[in-house]
Amino acid sequence: MKITTLISTSQLAEHLNDPDWLIADCRFNLADTEKGRCDYLVNHIAGAVYVHLDDDLSGPKIPGVTRRHPLPAIAKAAHIFSGLGIDSNVQVVAYDDVGGSLAAVRLWWMLRWLGHDKAAVLDGGWQKWQAEGRLVSNLPTTRSVRSFIPKAHPEKIATVNDVENIRLDPSYLLVDARAAERFRGMNEVIDPVAGHIPGAVSAPYLNNLNEDFTFRSTEILRSSYSTLLGSIPAERVVFYCGSGVTSIHSILAMVHAGFSEPRLYAGSWSEWITDSDRPIAVGA
Repeated sequence: MKITTLISTSQLAEHLNDPDWLIADCRFNLADTEKGRCDYLVNHIAGAVYVHLDDDLSGPKIPGVTRRHPLPAIAKAAHIFSGLGIDSNVQVVAYDDVGGSLAAVRLWWMLRWLGHDKAAVLDGGWQKWQAEGRLVSNLPTTRSVRSFIPKAHPEKIATVNDVENIRLDPSYLLVDARAAERFRGMNEVIDPVAGHIPGAVSAPYLNNLNEDFTFRSTEILRSSYSTLLGSIPAERVVFYCGSGVTSIHSILAMVHAGFSEPRLYAGSWSEWITDSDRPIAVGA
């Protein structure tokens, strides 16, 4: 049985020694990009490998086109996944220490984008695993190389041109998953331009989580997103954030709650603002 959205700590604990399961420690800090790797070397879920957002799950930045965390080329992603020991038989479980909202959801989504939906995010992440006193280790883990064969699903991605075409179309919904303050242009601490894409609505991804970094119940998530979508089907919803990472958290929440999978504007705000001719809005 494959697990495709969230997995509990108790479920994962039953498979720590399963050779067809891969645990990926995806802890990452935007302000200190090596902190996650250092934390992994101090302690991690026993048997986990480390996956780095910049090095493993992002491609090179193209000046004037991309800024932060562009998607890697399919060939690079397949090479990374093969090196991690992922093939079609492997159940992947990703975790981090921010409710799954950074590299954990990025890994989950990239695997699905390339045809491997046997992937889940650990509900409650590192904090819940530690709080329950479950097995940890400070020994780095390496896995035997397997052959990851990508089967790309480009329909999961919305391009910048797609966003321009749908952002004012009432039959579509463009959703900004960043904090409301960043949406309004009041508190931009990462990107050089503040505001949001005109036509977008604000729905911060943090609304998906309880205070202990576990996801809210499927009933609450379904009610919340049903209200957000109204009569618009999930297939006509596009999510974005600062760099196409944390917005995936909301895509995961919707899929977990039983909706069809929305699209991701992978370039997100950091791509949108590279062209001064693209419009920008501030305020609510």
